[in-house]
Amino acid sequence: MSPSPPDQHSVLAPDVDPTATATPVEPGAPAPDISRTAEALESPAGRSLGVTVLAVLALLYTLYFARDFLLPVTLAVLLDFLLSPVVRAMARLRIPPPIGAIVVIVALLGALAFGVYELAAPVQGWVEKAPATMANVNAKVSSILRPVERVSKTAEQVANATTVPGAARAANEVVIRGPSIVARVFGTTQRFLAGLLEVIILLYFLLAAGDLFLQKLIKVLPNLQGKRTAVQIARETESSISTYLLTTALVNVLEGLFVAAAMYLLGMPNPILWGVLVFFLEFIPYLGAATMTAILTVAAVTTFDGVGRALLVPTAFLAINLVQANVVSPLLLGKRLTLNPVAIVVGLAFWWWIWGVPGAFIAVPMLATFKIFCDHIETLAPIGEFLGRRDEGERRALLRADDPAVRAAATDRAG
Repeated sequence: MSPSPPDQHSVLAPDVDPTATATPVEPGAPAPDISRTAEALESPAGRSLGVTVLAVLALLYTLYFARDFLLPVTLAVLLDFLLSPVVRAMARLRIPPPIGAIVVIVALLGALAFGVYELAAPVQGWVEKAPATMANVNAKVSSILRPVERVSKTAEQVANATTVPGAARAANEVVIRGPSIVARVFGTTQRFLAGLLEVIILLYFLLAAGDLFLQKLIKVLPNLQGKRTAVQIARETESSISTYLLTTALVNVLEGLFVAAAMYLLGMPNPILWGVLVFFLEFIPYLGAATMTAILTVAAVTTFDGVGRALLVPTAFLAINLVQANVVSPLLLGKRLTLNPVAIVVGLAFWWWIWGVPGAFIAVPMLATFKIFCDHIETLAPIGEFLGRRDEGERRALLRADDPAVRAAATDRAG
């Protein structure tokens, strides 16, 4: 094969007419300056935007794929925020922090083991009765929805009557069995135990070390302003998170006691089990109450024959939950964690997507920690402002700004 002539282009090369000219959209419009576009892309702001996008994507991928490592570390740090005031109080009583950490962890594990032992039998009983329970629920729901089913069957018969014979063919049914609910929440037994052991070991060293990491961080920071900012962030984060966790745990205990008493009065079996479930699920904002309502509804429908009496159970829980959410929690928490409800929902969805059910439990503490960081770093201050609630002063300012008379007066003063 003879080589192609030197002036012949490849079929892959674009066919460009060097003599072509572009006509402006409007007469007299300036010609586009490609050099300015290149300068904008090469400017520090353009490079910074690209690096920021890549850094955010890398962070998301790291959080998702490294969750088996990061989740136990995060849980240990949050528990350190919760329990470190107890260790410091024991240190003031001349109990060394390593010994105080052992005492706190042993007490925590003892309480956890006692709760598991006491609730193992009721939980096992409900799990064993789960198939019969769901069948009973389906039967009662079917009796309630029977008129709707009749309408649906009539519509299906009409659709079948208009179907061409032989057009519908039988299809093979494929059943895909996924992991159980317990496996979705805790994973395999081996992974759960390994993560629990990691949390316990890391929690002990964090409690025993005390302020060691903060002292090392202050030592390596180059300037005095950075040292002050680090101390403020660390102290405010520990104070806010520990206060939130302690107050929320106290509120959940009280709500669990009231729910257990209400379930006992309504004749529900195992009222202590429902109180414990309320205690844990209420750590998840909004979603926990919705899940508890659904669980109590199913349990009540299978326990009582009458639908009216069964509906009293979730109604009682919702009444107690409304009092807790609108009276007790605002009274005890105050403005310690003034987070935007929209930000809480978005943060809950984000950590649920990243780390599953454990991520939903720690969504609010993680969001509060991030807000504290943003409030103390100037470049991130707008994000911290977005995460916070709107105070009454801001609301009044917006209302005054919408008043035409106020705007006119402001214009006159400016003139």
